[in-house]
Amino acid sequence: MDSRAISAALLLSFLLFSAASAFNITNLLSQFPDFNNLNDLLTQTNLAGEINSRRTITILALDNSAVSGLSGKPLDVVRRILSVHVILDYYDAQKLAKLSTDNTTVLTTLFQASGAARNQQGFIKVTQISQGEIAFGSAVRGTQFDSRLVKSVVAQPFNICVLQISSPIQVPGIDAKPPRSSPTPPPPSSFSPIGSPKKAPAPSAKTPSKARAPPAKKPKVVADSPARSPPKSADGEDDAAAPAPSEESGASRGSFIGAAAVMAVISVFLAV
Repeated sequence: MDSRAISAALLLSFLLFSAASAFNITNLLSQFPDFNNLNDLLTQTNLAGEINSRRTITILALDNSAVSGLSGKPLDVVRRILSVHVILDYYDAQKLAKLSTDNTTVLTTLFQASGAARNQQGFIKVTQISQGEIAFGSAVRGTQFDSRLVKSVVAQPFNICVLQISSPIQVPGIDAKPPRSSPTPPPPSSFSPIGSPKKAPAPSAKTPSKARAPPAKKPKVVADSPARSPPKSADGEDDAAAPAPSEESGASRGSFIGAAAVMAVISVFLAV
């Protein structure tokens, strides 16, 4: 292998190594004693590792005096607050000076990338309120521009820029605990589409069935022969209307006839 190929391989390896480890926020801030407290908090909250894993980033740095207002807060709250001060893009003082005084630019922060932000908490707004004066604020509706750009601390163009701001950006509700998501109820075992008939539940042994039995059909009576109308008497009335003679009346009539016959026979003998 000639010397040109070796030199090209070494240059490529150097460029790849430089791209993989473009910056180290801890080493950068360690050069400035005014940001020692911020540097310590970035390490304690593990934000330093996330910042170093990015290729392009901007840090809105708070000096020791400004960051003291975070003392006493839980580390998870400090992490959320500081992650709002990490912009996922490169902005230096010269780029911010080009912003229009009539427009507001919304920037995405590391807190938005965490997935824990709600109601625009993961975005900040920046504008030029006067010539050369840059102001920052939360993008949550109703908030003000409560922080000002102080100066540029250090910059590695298009990789990282550290800008000092006057005070922490106030984000409403960021120090509250995120709500826990309620467990999703299991899906129903059966699904009945809209408009489809629903099956009636089977009646249990304890509960009588509400279903009504069909009415019983009346038996159909078929006559053996058509009914004849009863004969009419001479006076036009039906014979069937007269009551049939009973057995007692028939017996008394028979005894009367017998007695008459006996009297007739006796009278014949007397005449002789």
